[in-house]
Order: sequence, then C-alpha cells, then structure tokens
Amino acid sequence: MVFSQEQRRLLLKIARERIEEKLLGTPSTTFEQAKRDPAFAEKRGVFVTLKKEGDLRGCIGTVAAERPLGEAVRVMAIQSAFFDPRFPPLAEHELPLITIEISVLTPPAPVNGWQEIVIGRDGIILSFRRRQALFLPQVAPEQGWDLETTLSYLSQKAGLLRDAWRDPGCRFQTFQAEVFGEEDVARTR
Repeated sequence: MVFSQEQRRLLLKIARERIEEKLLGTPSTTFEQAKRDPAFAEKRGVFVTLKKEGDLRGCIGTVAAERPLGEAVRVMAIQSAFFDPRFPPLAEHELPLITIEISVLTPPAPVNGWQEIVIGRDGIILSFRRRQALFLPQVAPEQGWDLETTLSYLSQKAGLLRDAWRDPGCRFQTFQAEVFGEEDVARTR
C-alpha cells in the first residue's frame, strides 16, 4: 500500500473540504473527482487526526474496512472534528490552525505475544477482559515511548491497570499504516 503524492493530496483535501462543508457550508468538490480513482473505492480502515498548532485536537477512525477509502476519510474527518469526546466540537476560528493527518490501515492480525510488536512499525490493539484499546503506529515514537511504556499506557487507555498487558490472558493484534499529513504534502510540492 503506497499512495502517490497526488492521491495523498486528494485524500487530505477530501478531509479538509468535508470539515469546511460542515463548518462553513462550502460545497465539497474533490470527493466526486476522487471517486474515479480505484484506490479510493477500496474498503479500508482509516483514522483522521487533527492537530492544532502541533497538539492533538481530535483523532477518530476505524480498523474495520467497512467503507470505501474516500468515503471513510469523509466520515472520520467529521468524527474527529466534531465528535471526539476528549475535545469540544471544532469551531470556525480554529480551522486555519488545524492540520490534518490520515492513517490508512492494513487489516489487523493477531500476534503470539507482546514481544513480537515492533515500535514505529506496528499499530497495536490490546484486548483483555472485554476491554480494548488501540494506538496507531506513530503514537509511541511521537511520545518517545519504548514498548513496555507503550503497553502500560495502552492498558490504561483500555481502563485497565498499567501492568495488565503482562497477564497471559491479554491478547494483541498489530497492523501497519501509511501515514501522511498536510505538512508532508506541502513540503513535497
């Protein structure tokens, strides 16, 4: 899975236009244009992350490949901007301060144990006692965490004790992601 710079630019534009459509009432035109690209019709898991002046401002997505990629980006852009429970809905005055990042995921696969997880390559899904939490592959490197620290924070995110990941009943799945943002695309022009 490798998207061209033009495909990346279009996906980011789809996300931004969808947010602007909701906030400003401006019509989104890129989505219809992008529908012609077969890569955008493929069903994929995707996360859309919003950052405001470098700090997290919203991040929502799905691992499940339920929607075509272009449509999934539109849906997750709205979810990240207006429905992330950690933040108030995005306001119009924030729009110029927001940068968008998209993570297109591979399907998750089980691993035999936490020792098989590679920080920086793998996104992680932890499941234990009907609780589950996920970190995208870029989270640990961005925070400067090693594997054990990452798993401790992931356990807490799932509402578990910090060392729950050490329990033999804990299960892990990993996935990879192609991650790109508006700042990356702007630098390559």
